[in-house]
Amino acid sequence: MNQQVIKCSKLATDVEKTIHSIRHDKLFVLMDEHTHLHCLPLIKEAKGIQEAVKIIVPSGDTNKTLEHLNDAWKQLTENGATRHSLLVNLGGGMVTDLGGFAAATFKRGIAYINIPTTLLGAVDAAVGGKTGINFEGYKNEIGAFYPANFVLISSDFFQSLDHSAILSGYAEMVKHALIHSASDWEKLLAFPLETIDYLLLNELVFRSVGIKRAIVEKDPYEKNIRKALNLGHTTAHAFESFAINRGTPVAHGYAVAWGLIVELWLSHRVCGFPKEKLQKTIRFIQQHYGAFDITCDDYETLFQIAMHDKKNVGGTINFTLLSEIGNVQIDQTADKNLIFDAFDFYRDSVGL
Repeated sequence: MNQQVIKCSKLATDVEKTIHSIRHDKLFVLMDEHTHLHCLPLIKEAKGIQEAVKIIVPSGDTNKTLEHLNDAWKQLTENGATRHSLLVNLGGGMVTDLGGFAAATFKRGIAYINIPTTLLGAVDAAVGGKTGINFEGYKNEIGAFYPANFVLISSDFFQSLDHSAILSGYAEMVKHALIHSASDWEKLLAFPLETIDYLLLNELVFRSVGIKRAIVEKDPYEKNIRKALNLGHTTAHAFESFAINRGTPVAHGYAVAWGLIVELWLSHRVCGFPKEKLQKTIRFIQQHYGAFDITCDDYETLFQIAMHDKKNVGGTINFTLLSEIGNVQIDQTADKNLIFDAFDFYRDSVGL
């Protein structure tokens, strides 16, 4: 999986160079309504961007659907895209997921570049080649492994994000640190999120992306060690689908933070993850992420959603857990009673 990640120093110049490095007959830029308004101006000086065909979809993960994928395919077709065209995805995870899947499937695959405009997009969706859409109420149910040729990381975009968008991306960075090393974990928990140094944040982001990229290169199709990246996500995806179904969507990174509470507790119970590191991580999450409101009556529904997760094998819910920071235990299982106990622990931890 050959995917180059570039830490931008001069955004428009770096975008221009990257576009120029890929031979193409026609350029397309996929954006959502917000990134069209707020982010396109930051790269408009890059040669070719002004003349590119603009494809604009509604913003928000609930619009990562077959309908809007169809709209993207249609605009590519109507504007004369060929197998030699180039697609630039300018946006957060919803845009890079949808745009990546459009690129993967149009003419059996065209080249594309991801320019993530959110912290979450930069450290998660834009890197690693997973593309897809939500379907029938399930997150990322339809998709393909199809990496971008380039991913451009720039803190120019992060400075305009609100605090909740920073936190959403930061939860994925904490997850990367947990699966990698105690020193990375300690650095992230000590970083002053109330008074952000964006240059330092960009260094931390690039480090975090590097952790993910190294894992993906070893296991591009998630047969083995790439499952490390699923820490917190079995629960997080259940929370997200549950929230969408009740009409109160939650940000992915927040769901990951709450999912980490559940799955680090399971790590403690199943794999002996140290209690003091569990508690220190939970205190960080309590301090910054609030709570996802669930009751005992919701456990069965959450369990059934988790049973539908793509990572499961033979009808058993499959978790990635830790025995220690940096010591990943993939393909772990827990029975229904233990999972319900973990939900109890989560609710106690966040004060529900």
